[in-house]
Amino acid sequence: MLSRLSAGAAVAASLLLTGSASPTTAAGFGDEPPTGKITITVATVNGSGCRPGSAAVAIAPDNTAFTVTYSEYLAQAGAGTKPTDSRKNCQIALNVHVPQGFTYAIARADYRGYASLARGARGLEQAGYYFQGQAQTARKSHTFVGAYDANWQTSDETDVDALVYAPCGEERYFNINTEMRVDAKSSDPKSTSYMAMDSTDGSINTVYHFAWKECPARK
Repeated sequence: MLSRLSAGAAVAASLLLTGSASPTTAAGFGDEPPTGKITITVATVNGSGCRPGSAAVAIAPDNTAFTVTYSEYLAQAGAGTKPTDSRKNCQIALNVHVPQGFTYAIARADYRGYASLARGARGLEQAGYYFQGQAQTARKSHTFVGAYDANWQTSDETDVDALVYAPCGEERYFNINTEMRVDAKSSDPKSTSYMAMDSTDGSINTVYHFAWKECPARK
């Protein structure tokens, strides 16, 4: 395996233990964040890119965002790889507890990682999310073209009038569905290309920015 890949995996493993969320919020969305305690736990993890125990969650201190960190999420193609290595996916269900009287939506999602794509190869990242019992948001896709050897970042933002809030007073899992693909295409057959949901410089990978709303008072 490439030495850079090993470094990326090591960084991801350290993030799994020490990751914390960015305090940056998606400006202009919703009410002020609640000051009460928020807890998020991983309920279930399924997919070829995230076996159980390979994902962790952290909350921003100001309740504006949370991060999900993966330690084994990597797709690769080319020399020394198997066909099943080229597509990886992960569906993670989160149990989110918010202060009474508040509900939330996701205003923006920032996905980060590292990619090493040989000239002629392509990489794809796409994601969607939904609350238990509701329809999934449209999956947004981002393509990367080799030659490429650097950190990558994508952002999916939702218009304020299209925000989907969790039902007030109900506990429903928040489901995140992501996918990465790598296609060797016309690249040198001796080369190996990969795309990982982590970063060699230690930056946090995926950040989900809350939009908060106060629930109507019960009569």
